[in-house]
Amino acid sequence: MEKLRIVFMGTPEFAVGILDTIIKNNYEVVGVITAVDKPAGRGQKIKYSAVKEYALEHNLKLLQPSNLKEETFLEELKNLQANLQVVVAFRMLPEVVWRMPKLGTFNLHASLLPNYRGAAPINWAIINGERKTGVTTFFIDDKIDTGAMILSKEIEISDNENAGLLHDRLMVLGSEAVTETLDLIAKVNVSTTIQIDNAEIKTAYKLNRDNCKIDWTKSAAEIHNLIRGLSPYPSAWCFFKDNGEEWSVKIYDAKIISESHSFQTGQIITSKKEIKVAVKDGFIQIISLQLPGKKKMQANELLNGVTFSEKAQAE
Repeated sequence: MEKLRIVFMGTPEFAVGILDTIIKNNYEVVGVITAVDKPAGRGQKIKYSAVKEYALEHNLKLLQPSNLKEETFLEELKNLQANLQVVVAFRMLPEVVWRMPKLGTFNLHASLLPNYRGAAPINWAIINGERKTGVTTFFIDDKIDTGAMILSKEIEISDNENAGLLHDRLMVLGSEAVTETLDLIAKVNVSTTIQIDNAEIKTAYKLNRDNCKIDWTKSAAEIHNLIRGLSPYPSAWCFFKDNGEEWSVKIYDAKIISESHSFQTGQIITSKKEIKVAVKDGFIQIISLQLPGKKKMQANELLNGVTFSEKAQAE
């Protein structure tokens, strides 16, 4: 049995759930590496990463390098005398870092590799209408998410599940995968599977304003998947246009109404309580949304103060 001395690397809330599980399973974490502090929000106040908050609360040794190849950082990392590094939602590591510990460096990725390598695997699994996803642990190599796989765990995606709900379930599943992986490594009982590339592999591209914009000419199912795949963050968006005015609107929750109609694609149809957008195979009923400078609200709340004309369009 190998005694593990772990350095943990991660930044967002997802990584905190995994780090917490490692600590609660009595593994020794000799250091935590996270992103440098950044100003955030309108006031540009300095914001700590979720992992830093956790590390400070639990009195864990913390390093925040801006440059992972910088000599001072590499010396500090070496001095921690870790024999294993665990990476969850961090950044690409230089070879000098991932090769440092005797037992290697493994990563937890929120997809069933080799599918959905990249920055936003949880979002893209939903956007692409997948029925299942999961988590994979693998030893890091010199490319992104391509290393030899240790183990994977699978989970079903329900019809109306959004990225936020799936994120939370994958965090729990990921915690199980990481503790099982640590157990295998401690028992010197790891067997790996090499990832095989093929033309069918799907990629988890970085999300940006362009690929988060709703295309109302697509099917109701594709639009619904985009909305739930980007909810609650960064959120799908479109323009509402009416009476010569235009608003950039975020849409968080919607449902499909399968119904034939003669409305123009993108036309906004409202009643006292409902907002629907006509699409080629039915309607997308908008449940919750956010207008510029306003808080997120239910559609019926918006309709208490806003009236749309019959020429209103979503684009």
